[in-house]
Amino acid sequence: MNPIAFRATLINILGNSGLFVLKLAAGILSGSIALISDALNSLNDIAASIATFICVKISNKHADEGHPFGHSRAEPIAGLIIAVLAGILGFEIIRESIERLLTARKAEISLFTLIVPVVTMVAKAVMSWHFKRVGRLFNSPALLATSLDSLMDVFVSLAVLVGIVGTRLGYLFLDPLAAFVISIWIIRTGYRIGMENIAYLMGQSPEPGLMEEIKKAALSAPGVRAINTVRAHYVGNFIHVEIHVEVDKNLSTQASHDIGKGVEKRVEGIGSLEKAFVHIDPV
Repeated sequence: MNPIAFRATLINILGNSGLFVLKLAAGILSGSIALISDALNSLNDIAASIATFICVKISNKHADEGHPFGHSRAEPIAGLIIAVLAGILGFEIIRESIERLLTARKAEISLFTLIVPVVTMVAKAVMSWHFKRVGRLFNSPALLATSLDSLMDVFVSLAVLVGIVGTRLGYLFLDPLAAFVISIWIIRTGYRIGMENIAYLMGQSPEPGLMEEIKKAALSAPGVRAINTVRAHYVGNFIHVEIHVEVDKNLSTQASHDIGKGVEKRVEGIGSLEKAFVHIDPV
């Protein structure tokens, strides 16, 4: 595993573990369902971080006989695990928040209870920025999903803060209401991450802008007269492309082969593209 990506996933595990302990302690001491829900959200993040760590490590393994195009599909699997865990957690929090709304149990809000969501918001904002930077650097969907999840946690903690401040002011319904909002946010985030990573696993075609970039790169190779076909799809978080290029039919086999290698080199120079398969059409 790349040392920077390894450090990012380790920071995620340790950071979420620390926040989980902090929020759980504050939630138990105060009785705030919003804080306890946010602690469970951090527990979900810990599990997802471990899954991401394992899958990123697997995805960096070299190609072998059983996996001739490598193991890059492992990273979207980590994204799906995050999505499933988020869905389960979200529905569990909905159930508990509805029970609290009906019973109207009062939470005891102290200064420590108020400080915890503020600390969480700051920590999660910094983590989100770091994971986004590293995820873009290594084209890692798992780390980018983690970045978005961390950003969402900032707003989740803001909802917690609103809920517990409202409870301290005497509006008891705001604490379970904040927990309910948190649950909806978690489910929504899980759905978005799940759909994005399903697209990776299903071999979705890249966006039109990248397809145009692939065509321009192929046409720029010396000896290429035109392009007949361009097909591309994701293999994990990387892209494979098939290109049919037209060349002069009077060229020797060696010359045609060299043109094909030139096209391959230029297309594979595009950042997120892993492999180009070039077919020569003599015209």
